[in-house]
Amino acid sequence: MLHRCVLVAVTVAGVAGLSGSAAADPFKVFGQVEGGAMVGTGTSGIAKDSAFFGKSPHATYGAEVGAEIFFIDAYVNHHQYTDGTRLTTWTKFGLGMHFEIDFDKEPPQFESNAKSAEPKQDKKKPKKDGGFAEVGLGVYFGLGTGQQVDPPLDNSEITDKAVQVEGRFTLGTHLNNVLDFGVALPVSYGYFIKNGADVVANNLDNHYRGVQAELLLFVRANLRFL
Repeated sequence: MLHRCVLVAVTVAGVAGLSGSAAADPFKVFGQVEGGAMVGTGTSGIAKDSAFFGKSPHATYGAEVGAEIFFIDAYVNHHQYTDGTRLTTWTKFGLGMHFEIDFDKEPPQFESNAKSAEPKQDKKKPKKDGGFAEVGLGVYFGLGTGQQVDPPLDNSEITDKAVQVEGRFTLGTHLNNVLDFGVALPVSYGYFIKNGADVVANNLDNHYRGVQAELLLFVRANLRFL
């Protein structure tokens, strides 16, 4: 399921790239708030019927902060899932890569009296404007709680741990050089271990594999250094 979603995302971004331009920031830090809906289920393993994302409510909101060096990303993401009466949380620490396609609003301008048809060279910092698409792939370690976290977090509050692979497809618009707005579709597959005071981690009865997908609206703030 995951590899099919990533393949579709890569294909869409590749076709879109025929009318856009690839872009990457040499170095930036970013933060975003996001919210939407989630679905998930256990796919295999003895504990699949108690899968964290299969048992969590479907409405979600959260935040992410991270840093980007060219196409490489490091980030921390925290989401809460709620139905208005019950709440669970998932926190992940990830490392990955992404590719961005910018859809330029205006084509390059040419000098009418130039000897050769070369675009004007704008010495100013390029303005971020117009739409964009992103395709990303990452690996992260995640921690889930079956209830609202009571800081500071300790191991007794953690109900699930996982290593997951995530593919993400994003469509958005650059509002200006700092703010972006858009919609993201992350899809992940992972290996999970149930956690708790009476749970033995190396007991395979507490292991399972599962998938998760989210549809999220986000607002992102970017601080570019180069």
